[in-house]
Amino acid sequence: MRKIFILISLFFLFFFGAGMTKASAGGKQLIIINKAKNELAYYEGSSLKSVFKVATGRKPSYTPEGRFKIVNKIVNRPYYKKKIRGGDPRNPLGNRWLGINARGTWGTTYAIHGNNNPSSIGKYVSDGCIRMFDHEVEWLFSKVKVNTPVIITTSNKSFQSIAYSNGYKVNGSNKQVSKPAVTTGTMLKKGHRGSEVKELQRLLTNKGYSTKGIDGIYGSNTDKAVRKFQKDRKLKVDGVVGPATKKALGLF
Repeated sequence: MRKIFILISLFFLFFFGAGMTKASAGGKQLIIINKAKNELAYYEGSSLKSVFKVATGRKPSYTPEGRFKIVNKIVNRPYYKKKIRGGDPRNPLGNRWLGINARGTWGTTYAIHGNNNPSSIGKYVSDGCIRMFDHEVEWLFSKVKVNTPVIITTSNKSFQSIAYSNGYKVNGSNKQVSKPAVTTGTMLKKGHRGSEVKELQRLLTNKGYSTKGIDGIYGSNTDKAVRKFQKDRKLKVDGVVGPATKKALGLF
């Protein structure tokens, strides 16, 4: 009799307990992507932490909709299709990859990732993945854990309503939340490569500080342009693009 009681208790704990945990989402993480607005919301402990602009599929069917989860995290994933190594400024996957288990795949086909074309963010341009600015996906990557739920939908509802309709009780609205502060862990300097350097070069050039090309490589010409910009803005002239220089540039 005692064994039967224990088995019944375990049954209720497993089925009903698990449901309660999901519904509250307390202390956990949640990502919602709304293709109607091309925005991604990140929740932590039931609170909305940040909202980002993203790029999604060129056609509505390209980016899968439904409930998924993050199944892997990769830094500088190679672009195998064209044999481009990770970290190469030509790599369209950027510097961070958060793989999701969509359409029977296991984080190898669909993902939330960076990109080497910052101007594409907010548009419908991808083959199905969700693109973010490199510096923003870096921030998200540092927070998100494997098995974090991901909801992808096309909706005119608020993020909070979308969460509720999927069984998650969350607080706040996206209008109350700003993007995270400057990614202080990512400083750009001579020798760096990638889409962030490319965006830096574009901004400097637009402001009249020529980098003699926008190639995603932080070389001598970019270093000189940064130092001139820093001098003109009365910043520390060291050629290192840290938080103060980023803020002055409007980089992030």
